[in-house]
Amino acid sequence: MKKLRHTGLAPLLLLSLGALGVVYGDIGTSPLYAVNEIFFGHAHLERNFFDVIGAISLVLWCLTMIVTVKYVIFVLRADADGEGGVFALYSILKHLKNKFAVVIVGLLVLAAGLLYGDGIITPAISVTSAVEGIKIITGSFEPYIIPITLSILTILFVFQKFGTHKVGNIFGPIIIVWFFSIAILGLNQIIRHPGILVALNPLYAIRFAFSLPLKELMYVMGSVILVVTGGEAMYADMGHFGRKPIRFSWFSLVYPALILNYLGQGGLLLSNTAIKGESIFYSMVPTWAMIPMVIIATLATIIASQALISGAFSLTAQAVSLGLFPKLTIKHTNQGHHGQIYIPAVNWMLYIGCIALVLIFKSSTKIAAAYGLAVSGVMFLTTLGMIIIANYLWCWSKFKTALIFAPLALIELLFLSSNLLKITQGGWIPLLIAFIIFFFIKIWKNGKEKSETVIASIKNCSISDLVKIKKEKSIELALPSVFMTPNLITDINSAVPPLYQVYYQRYGIIPKFLIFLTVQILKDPYAKKNRIDINTLYHDNKSGSITSIQVNFGFMENPDVEKIVNQIIKSKKIVGLDDKHEWLFHITKEHYFLGNKQSKIKKIGYAVYKFIANNINHSDQFFHLGEKYQVTVEPLKVILD
Repeated sequence: MKKLRHTGLAPLLLLSLGALGVVYGDIGTSPLYAVNEIFFGHAHLERNFFDVIGAISLVLWCLTMIVTVKYVIFVLRADADGEGGVFALYSILKHLKNKFAVVIVGLLVLAAGLLYGDGIITPAISVTSAVEGIKIITGSFEPYIIPITLSILTILFVFQKFGTHKVGNIFGPIIIVWFFSIAILGLNQIIRHPGILVALNPLYAIRFAFSLPLKELMYVMGSVILVVTGGEAMYADMGHFGRKPIRFSWFSLVYPALILNYLGQGGLLLSNTAIKGESIFYSMVPTWAMIPMVIIATLATIIASQALISGAFSLTAQAVSLGLFPKLTIKHTNQGHHGQIYIPAVNWMLYIGCIALVLIFKSSTKIAAAYGLAVSGVMFLTTLGMIIIANYLWCWSKFKTALIFAPLALIELLFLSSNLLKITQGGWIPLLIAFIIFFFIKIWKNGKEKSETVIASIKNCSISDLVKIKKEKSIELALPSVFMTPNLITDINSAVPPLYQVYYQRYGIIPKFLIFLTVQILKDPYAKKNRIDINTLYHDNKSGSITSIQVNFGFMENPDVEKIVNQIIKSKKIVGLDDKHEWLFHITKEHYFLGNKQSKIKKIGYAVYKFIANNINHSDQFFHLGEKYQVTVEPLKVILD
């Protein structure tokens, strides 16, 4: 056998294993409660042949249409530099000059908020539903369901700091056992009740849906959506694993196992078998296998929670890069994959939300009422975004676009409408979270744009103008001065950074050795080549020099600028400088003041922005400045009005 190359089958299988352990836990554990909700929840269907076949057929074809056709085949193609999720769609669509696209871009911000709500609800319902299997074994354990659930959730969120790849590699083998187990359980029931196989015919799903009164159809669709929850996690987690591993895992194991299990649950419902504790899933499990199955199910639901937690990390990182969120501490956990990250602030906010939900609702059935609204909202808005992408970027004809996405939009609109009925029963929770996130992004974006406008209004001159001043004016500061600037200065015609403009206007000082330093974070794990790029823009023995430096760091590296500066000093590559010079760093920090012209609502928004901006990590902390070299902070007055 030939040795597998790094770019061949071995990496694909490893990433697919990780994808199983992270991406598919949510959708993979839906059999625990989805069909249950259809027959024993709000819909409360009868166990007759027509309802069972129709409902199971609807489940199978919604799973096929929404997850396989929409997400696996089409949506995973719409990546933004390898990343997926609603902010990937946002970044793609925001450049299109289309009225419909502008509206969708705004709604996608709301969809992001719904996904955060989903990230809180998914761990709560998944773990609770699995642990509830204990009461089927023995009722004496029922008082311990909530404490056990809270303990499992705590361990899960603590474990996040070790990284997605480690979580996936540990969870992957467990979820494989889970999928094989549910496939065997389903196949056993299919063999006993082969009549359920007619549910594979989509006509039964269509006939069943049209036979129901509108209100009853809404209740059924509000339960059926639980089958496809987790589909959006595929797209959100694409940056963690890539398109191919996610597709490979789906078609090779996940999809077949789910089809078999849902058919098996339908077969059980067609029989006269009594349902234990109103749990169709656990009623398929033989008595001797009940305890191992509860354990495996509990482990699988912990994994289910991982999909949305990882998705929330990706979502936040994208929001930060798009300027929609402040700069949070983002830790990269895998040198082999840029998208695998851990964000402590997001992790603990999700944890608090999950614990609160479990304590408030205390059962998976009650939490299910809050569940579907977030998912259906995100799915529907994703489809609207895909219509624009297919039509304007993929250059599909309107007929082809409508043929593919109109049926999907119709199904998801039914999902969304049906879940709006649950607002008073818990559906308000993801809506509240979504609106909080929406207004947070709006406040941050408006405040940031105002701040950037003030900075842009500072009168700029070019490097060549600065050279003229340097030649005419005597040198007032011999200490090499480093001005941190976000944009690389490439030549003498480049504009002088606003930071230096503020510095010069305030002090009227021109350092003899003037250095503009730009730091770039690469998408490679380590900057093995071209770590430092030094460009001398001007040099004169008398008046000194102007130098532009770009320092590159890989995403796995600690951006320790002072360490790199030590290397630059020792290398003596800055003209006129030797290793005896002490360097002085300059950074800017905005000081915000509220104007009196704006309305009360706008003033509150700017006050929130001011509070956030004053309490986030600034560049001196991020780049580890001030440990060896002196740092001066230039205050920049920004009036928010």
